[in-house]
Amino acid sequence: MEYRRLGSSGLKVPALSFGAGTFGGKGPLFSAWGNSNDTEARRIVDICIEAGVNLFDTADVYSDGASEEVLGAAIRGRRSDVLISTKMALPMGDGPNDAGSSRSRLIKGVDDALRRLGTDYIDLMQLHAFDAFTPIEEVLSTLDTLVSGGKIRYVGVSNFAGWQLMKSLAAAEKGGYPRYVAHQVYYSLVGRDYEWELMPLGLDQGVGALAWSPLGWARLTGKIRRGHPWPDGSRLHDTASFGPPVDDEKLYDVVDVLDELAGETGKTVPQIAINWLLQRPTVSSVIIGARNEEQLRQNLGATGWSLTPDQTARLDKASQKTAAYPYFPYYLQQGFARLNPPVV
Repeated sequence: MEYRRLGSSGLKVPALSFGAGTFGGKGPLFSAWGNSNDTEARRIVDICIEAGVNLFDTADVYSDGASEEVLGAAIRGRRSDVLISTKMALPMGDGPNDAGSSRSRLIKGVDDALRRLGTDYIDLMQLHAFDAFTPIEEVLSTLDTLVSGGKIRYVGVSNFAGWQLMKSLAAAEKGGYPRYVAHQVYYSLVGRDYEWELMPLGLDQGVGALAWSPLGWARLTGKIRRGHPWPDGSRLHDTASFGPPVDDEKLYDVVDVLDELAGETGKTVPQIAINWLLQRPTVSSVIIGARNEEQLRQNLGATGWSLTPDQTARLDKASQKTAAYPYFPYYLQQGFARLNPPVV
């Protein structure tokens, strides 16, 4: 397994990490993702550690805390062998302080996560969404207290807009608070909006990307084909409305090229889609998921080899779409190469 620095921090993380959203299986969304119990989760963790995948990502909202509980049980007795990433800020109840990033919410949220995970520290704690109602200085000073107290070691964010992340980084620098070193983002061959602003920001500010849903919300599994309905076993029947929208024609164009490359390389469609992501700028780790051992082993096969420049270029062309203003080609940022060298 290749290990990469997490942004500009000193922490090294595996190129592939495991997303524990399949652990627990509570609620309409997460039960469709998977419902691994303690025994099944421990087997998955065994396989991951054996392959060098030692970073496990979860969140308090995943199955209403059950994902953290199952992950905690699965790593019991080997905490020093793994890195734990969790997230908080999304609603965990109907109370006035059950959502957001206030000092009250974060301190309680971290204590609750530590209890569910069965540990006394979190390696990477990420804000799951931007809280526009809490002053950024309150958020950062609280994170500083939690880092100083040894409860969390590194901080990051997830699903932030560019201005939200940059404003937070500026406030951290001004106040001497811990800087965000990671941004957990949606990034895939059928979801490349990350490249327009957040990737250049990450390059400039040393923020590493943790890419979630690298298979385009289950659309790049190799089971979705032009002219065919979604297969009966696809979780898209239950979860499509929860995920990022995807243009069907663009999806099929990408899948056509993935099929061609599968024939050329002997690799599977998911392995090729993940391998493409591993070659992108700022990507520190790609978060893979699996409902069972077979899916996990297939996804692990995305490492240890690389697409050729020609194969990468074909995927780039098939997946590229016109960016929104002011990012679209030949205008402003991307158009003036003398002022803004390309990042991809």
